[in-house]
Amino acid sequence: MVSPTPPPPARAVLFDADGVLVDSHAGYRRVWDRWSALHGLDPDAVHAATHGRRVLDTLAEVAPHLDAPAEVARLTELVDDDPEAFALYPDARALVEQLHPLRWAVVTSGDDFRVRDRLRAGGAPVPDVVIGGAAVARGKPDPEGYLLAARLLGVAAADCVVVEDAPAGVAAGRAAGMPVIALTTSNPAPALSDADLVVASLAEAGPHLLAWAQAQPSTW
Repeated sequence: MVSPTPPPPARAVLFDADGVLVDSHAGYRRVWDRWSALHGLDPDAVHAATHGRRVLDTLAEVAPHLDAPAEVARLTELVDDDPEAFALYPDARALVEQLHPLRWAVVTSGDDFRVRDRLRAGGAPVPDVVIGGAAVARGKPDPEGYLLAARLLGVAAADCVVVEDAPAGVAAGRAAGMPVIALTTSNPAPALSDADLVVASLAEAGPHLLAWAQAQPSTW
């Protein structure tokens, strides 16, 4: 009797949200610039500390003297004042619709509810697993969020691929033992050189991600 061929290992795609699925770079720049002006801080220095990181981690670095919960509330108000600045990238909906029957998740340094709201607003499916910054004790570049997503999906870390746009996120994916595709939507390619593959957009990353999720031979 011939033994059946075992199924390929389950694989998953783990997306960052801002700068990957959501075109938020300009919107968050305006938010942080306005916040910096309120406190007399250098907006460029503040902005440099925000990429791919939780708000609390940024505040601890740039303004440790301020009351963090109060500043989180203030920043939330500034974000809510400009909701149209946080729309999905044109390629995001089509890609996640193709992935939706497969395993995928979002791991963000921001709020999980905002990710769900922005996916719905863009007409895209919402994955079962969305890990927000509040769900972990340590934010990116720590791998905790990506490892949690893999565990909830029931997929080994080595069988997950991460899609990121920031050095902190690339470092988190690598520390989790996952291959990383980086998009140059928010940072130049040299800043993302630790990724396994650097591309310009989701459209360029899409074929690689679909092949990975379907456990087909990698092309990169």
